[in-house]
Amino acid sequence: MKSPASFKKAAEWALPYWTRGQAGRETPQDLFRVLYFGWLGAFTLKVLGSAWDVSWHFKWLRDDLAPPHLLNSAGTALALALTIIHGYTGYGVDKVALRTIQWGTGIFLVAVPLDLINHRVNGLDITSWSPSHIMLYVGTFFMIAGVIRGWFMGAPPGRERTVVLGAFFAFFLENVHFPEQHQEYGSLSIGAWDNGATYAEPILLQFAADQMGRPVDRTMMTAFALPVPDFLYPVYAVVAGVSVLVVARLLVGRFGAATLVAAGYVGFRTLIWPLLTFTGFPPSAVPFFLIVAGLLVDVAFLVRMPVARAVLGAVGATAAAYGTLVAQSAIMGPVYGAAKGQEGLLGAPPLATSSVLWAGLGLLTVWLAVEWIAQRRDLQTMEARVIATATP
Repeated sequence: MKSPASFKKAAEWALPYWTRGQAGRETPQDLFRVLYFGWLGAFTLKVLGSAWDVSWHFKWLRDDLAPPHLLNSAGTALALALTIIHGYTGYGVDKVALRTIQWGTGIFLVAVPLDLINHRVNGLDITSWSPSHIMLYVGTFFMIAGVIRGWFMGAPPGRERTVVLGAFFAFFLENVHFPEQHQEYGSLSIGAWDNGATYAEPILLQFAADQMGRPVDRTMMTAFALPVPDFLYPVYAVVAGVSVLVVARLLVGRFGAATLVAAGYVGFRTLIWPLLTFTGFPPSAVPFFLIVAGLLVDVAFLVRMPVARAVLGAVGATAAAYGTLVAQSAIMGPVYGAAKGQEGLLGAPPLATSSVLWAGLGLLTVWLAVEWIAQRRDLQTMEARVIATATP
């Protein structure tokens, strides 16, 4: 615990910076690091809260003041404070980064009361894909995107710049993939039901059944745990998730960046898996396929021609993602009805393999757009300018 003298010293260091300024203001390097390490702390709190939140909602009846919500709210409060600091002082961001962060924070703050109203009107609304939930993801999307730009444009070259940029992209991937956890938890919940066990508390199941106007049976459980079409999981994972890895590889600029970003996120999910399941919370499948897809993205960037890279990369990453999902589904097959669900770590949600063409075309479209934007913005020239103007 810090002593009063430590807080006084920190205040004496920070107060001279609390002056009004425009975005793009020259920022001392120690202040720049404090601001962006603050963002790392904010996103860490939000990720811990959100990871616990999904598992919580598959076990307990919803509560606005549930511990996961409070943990997530602590991260949101820190993010709001940092947004205000950037906006008032102009330190640490250019105009584009600041506006992106402000828009993201604003959308998120508007979505919170709308989500509370939605739950009051529609009851559980457990699906991650509801409009009010999507607004929360969109707000976080822009918030992290602005932070990534701010760090990319202002951090001096070196290992720290690369590692922190990769960490921000791992948070970005977590936010983009977040709604998919509904299927990752739901598939194991259905499996447990088929084997005569349930993860959800009786009060939650009865509330859901009453809301649907039917008894607690498998039809109700399916509508509760897997309310979206089977094609949504793989198509969204490839088009949205792998696209994040493409942008990460492009901006980080090093072989292995996409693989490591995916591995960072999947590693986090793997680490918290036993922490949740051994404390009585429902288990989930873990998206290991993202690591394989990330590896194929890195391999594709060995191709120098942007269009050829996009075509070959989209085909390879899509095939890798679907192939790994098929393998994970095969592992799930013999244990799909496991009462304890401990084997579900390597499983996968129901998979519609016929959607592979649409997933590949979607990824190709996004990848080509990313390459086109990169050429227009000339990221290599931008990178050289950052390196040339950065101060140690």
